Amino acid sequence: KKIVSTQEQQELTVAAALIKEFTHSLTWAPDPGKALNHFSHFLDQLLEHRLNKKQISWLTRKDSLANLARLFGTSDFLWEDFLRRQHVNLLPIVETFHQPQARLSKTALAKTLKTALGKNRNPGNRKTILNRFKDQELFRIDMHHILNETSLPSFSESLTTLAEVILAQALVEAQAVVNRTLPPPATLNKSPLPFSICGLGKLGGRELGYASDIELIFVYGTNASDRPSPGLGEYYERLVQEFLHWIEAKQEGIFQLDIRLRPHGEKGLLANSFDDVKRYYRTGGAAAPFERQALIKLRHVAGHAALGRRIEQYRDEFVYSRTSWPLDTALHLRRRQIRELIPKGAIHVKYSPGGLIDVEYAAQYLQMQHGCRDTSLHTPNTLDALEALQATKILSRHDATILMEDYLFLRKVIDGLRIVRGNAKDLVLPESGSDDMIYLARRLGYLTDVWKEGAQTFENELQQRMNRTHALFVKLFRQTPSGKRKRRLSD
Repeated sequence: KKIVSTQEQQELTVAAALIKEFTHSLTWAPDPGKALNHFSHFLDQLLEHRLNKKQISWLTRKDSLANLARLFGTSDFLWEDFLRRQHVNLLPIVETFHQPQARLSKTALAKTLKTALGKNRNPGNRKTILNRFKDQELFRIDMHHILNETSLPSFSESLTTLAEVILAQALVEAQAVVNRTLPPPATLNKSPLPFSICGLGKLGGRELGYASDIELIFVYGTNASDRPSPGLGEYYERLVQEFLHWIEAKQEGIFQLDIRLRPHGEKGLLANSFDDVKRYYRTGGAAAPFERQALIKLRHVAGHAALGRRIEQYRDEFVYSRTSWPLDTALHLRRRQIRELIPKGAIHVKYSPGGLIDVEYAAQYLQMQHGCRDTSLHTPNTLDALEALQATKILSRHDATILMEDYLFLRKVIDGLRIVRGNAKDLVLPESGSDDMIYLARRLGYLTDVWKEGAQTFENELQQRMNRTHALFVKLFRQTPSGKRKRRLSD
């Protein structure tokens, strides 16, 4: 296309100057080639909408270009799935990144969502608005985390708050749809039966990271003094089916709902009565030892708060009862994970010896062993559990510090891998010395003049941390309660 107008000539001059200036900021980019390519496309999109003076002024600031270099050089996935589609909103969001982020309260976030939904009565439109709101908030939280280097607990808290708001609103929407065809069950005194959504895993522990699964179980209550209405199971089964339809995952694992940890697993009902939950999770019940351990992370996240508190109370009674818990079985499961879930010759940041699972399981095993004697250990959060284990002298300060430091380090690496790849499941490290390893190291802050040296420093630190974490795990659990020595997990 021939450039003829004065406006087009001025825009071309500005774009050329910005690209030249942007090259000076590439030292901040994990992958400078990606950053330059994405910045060029970004400018094309902006120019289609005509750059105004405010945008030009902002773009010519060095800190602005450095921030864009870090964003655009992070990954192709981040560009294709978020930045390219959000280019109109990107500048006003990035403009605030040099300021401390004021984390929105749960109440404020829920109010903003309700305002966005407005009075629109069409379920399809409301679903679109709900998911658009979710994606935009995820984008805002993720961008602040990348550029402001917010702490993991702060990042997790923001993601958890968003998840709870989205889940609560999706429940309201699902109930409205189902109630049109099925009467909501109630007791004889006409009070509605309570329904609770409980989180497990990272959601339950308030530990959500980039692309964490949203693990859920659904529980409805019954009133012992009132006979519940018929059709209870049918209604709640239909409600959960509708609820699952309301929340969409943009990419595998990114806000993806996971309900496999419900009673009886994938063969079980989607929703269970509280009585059925208590029958399943009890001494002599059908729950396997690993399911009792997984229940450590259970927390009410949406729905009827009073029922949620009763479920959490029962969780503590069951998980931390004096009924023996088979550590041998748990260690056998850990050995199977090492044998079966790690590709040959690879390092898996979650499952390899010294990976994230070693830290999480160390905390959980000790919680299971000592929680019957000390309620301060009754927490679904890993860092809180490690602090409590140190405070009660179950862990030495030295050992607790190692586990907490390495937990935060490994979570940072996992988030880095997920952001680069756009896949929640692929947590295998890139090949040593490869370009992908170099870009991952740079994404994690290992910025050196000689890129391979930075990557090698990262690899060395990761290996040292995983080695010491696994050595500590083995030291803590190489003996069973009966005193029999256990073989090393890697054997």
